[in-house]
Amino acid sequence: MHLMSITLDNLRNKGHEISDKEYEASLIAILLHDIGHGPFSHALEYTLLKGIPHESLSLLLMETLNKQLNGQLDLALRIFKNKYERKFFYQLVSSQLDIDRLDYLQRDCFFTGVSEGTIGADRIIKMMNIKDDQIVVEEKGLYSIENFLSARRLMYWQVYLHKTTVSAEKMLINLITRAKDLQQGGVHVEGSEAFRHFLQNNYTLKDFQKSEDLQEIFANLDDYDIWGAIKYWKNHPDFVLRSISQMFLTRNLFKIKLSNTPFTEEQLAEMEAEVIKNLKISPEELPYFVSSGFISNNAYMAKEKVLILTKKGEVIDVAQAADLPNIKAMSKIVKKYYACRAKNLTLR
Repeated sequence: MHLMSITLDNLRNKGHEISDKEYEASLIAILLHDIGHGPFSHALEYTLLKGIPHESLSLLLMETLNKQLNGQLDLALRIFKNKYERKFFYQLVSSQLDIDRLDYLQRDCFFTGVSEGTIGADRIIKMMNIKDDQIVVEEKGLYSIENFLSARRLMYWQVYLHKTTVSAEKMLINLITRAKDLQQGGVHVEGSEAFRHFLQNNYTLKDFQKSEDLQEIFANLDDYDIWGAIKYWKNHPDFVLRSISQMFLTRNLFKIKLSNTPFTEEQLAEMEAEVIKNLKISPEELPYFVSSGFISNNAYMAKEKVLILTKKGEVIDVAQAADLPNIKAMSKIVKKYYACRAKNLTLR
């Protein structure tokens, strides 16, 4: 929200008319745009709630707040839904060069110590301008944009999609899946009232649309609900729940392999057989101790262009303006395939 205010001030200083209502609505939209995230952000997005993207929940929660505030979020919602006639406001909230990305790249490279992710957000913001109702970056900010795109790509492979991150995330997904299976099968699973509510039930987006009480219960969830439950689960009678909880708490993470090509059925079957043999688990327990699939990243989506305003007043795609040929290469989706499994378990 702070970066949004700096951006809007900069655009005003360049002579663009932004009313106080538009200014306030933009701050509200960027402040609330991710309010629909559940515990552990993207990790449990499709586990705790099946098939409900966080953007849909963000919109619902904003609409509920708008009712409570007698329509004071009307303009913020129009911007958030890209229904406002001045489209550049939506680009500041959601695009390849939105304020959220400028914020989280700075924050995450600081807290992880991955210096390659450092970007000049202040420089990029100063170079932002508006042309034909679109956010553009003045040509002298081109190198900052090149650095931003490269930094984002590096942060994805070195942090967000790092193999240790993927391993821990798959463990957490399998753990919550087991907890849901047990709770819905009649086995008591400890947890906060709000957390157990979502372990017990499989809600759809329509359920959330119909019930503001359900939205309220979801809004009460955070990472602490999960961590607190895992500390209870480490002593649960169920072997799978107990084991993965203990592994998670002691950082005994799944062993993971990454490959540029898909793992064959034979390779996966061999891995599964090894897990059953080494860990002495049943075939029914196996799915909770292995995971496979793919991760992907493209740093620059050619369909949603970052636009450069040249000194001649022309607007061109950054891939066309950049000296670096790798900007074009970044638009290709890069896939990596993973297979991970439990290494060892506590005694039964």
